[in-house]
Amino acid sequence: MSAAPLDAAALARFVDHTLLKPEATPADVAALVDEGVRLGVYSVCVSPSMLPLDPATTRERGLLVATVCGFPSGKHHSDVKAFEAARSVRDGADEVDMVIDVGAAKAGAWDAVREDVAAVRAVVPEDRVLKVIIESAALSDHEVVEACRASEAAGADFVKTSTGFHPTGGATTRAVSIMAETVGGRLGVKASGGIRTLADALAMIEHGATRLGLSGTAAVLAGFDGGAPTGDAGSGY
Repeated sequence: MSAAPLDAAALARFVDHTLLKPEATPADVAALVDEGVRLGVYSVCVSPSMLPLDPATTRERGLLVATVCGFPSGKHHSDVKAFEAARSVRDGADEVDMVIDVGAAKAGAWDAVREDVAAVRAVVPEDRVLKVIIESAALSDHEVVEACRASEAAGADFVKTSTGFHPTGGATTRAVSIMAETVGGRLGVKASGGIRTLADALAMIEHGATRLGLSGTAAVLAGFDGGAPTGDAGSGY
């Protein structure tokens, strides 16, 4: 939970500023990076095919680089996810957000979920961050707990609610609370999917989120000045 009221600059440091639209172009990514620097976000998150990003435009300007793996369905062989993650690390990703096989979670195949995450962890060095997307809106409360436990057992650094592409929906404060309680501060908790207002963002942090995935970051931060949120529908966040 947040220990003190946040201002725009402090909230921005929770944010992975995200562009995962399939139609995104290099020019769109460059604009995302420039906006991320201007807003003071923690990182930019882009599709793996958009890597590498020039360190002079990212790290040297205070931005980390995140990407996704097995996205958005998670229905990839573990060795394929591992190959994709390893390539992203070679291409300069500081953080990798992988998607579990949600069907395995629904089937209660927790060993398979753990092994899937472990395969990716094995190629993501300890000095890089691995986040595990569990697609919480598609899971029962019990399944959310077990997915978090499997992710932690496999060496994840974060558990994350959603891809933002699943028809069941994105982040909820209930899911974030369950996830935060399950990992008990040992892992980070990233809320993503459908967070489009300042109130949404603050509620996620109040319930235990330590990172936010946002595409409409500027609109969210504008809420501190009474700005009307505009969102960015269809971006996956």
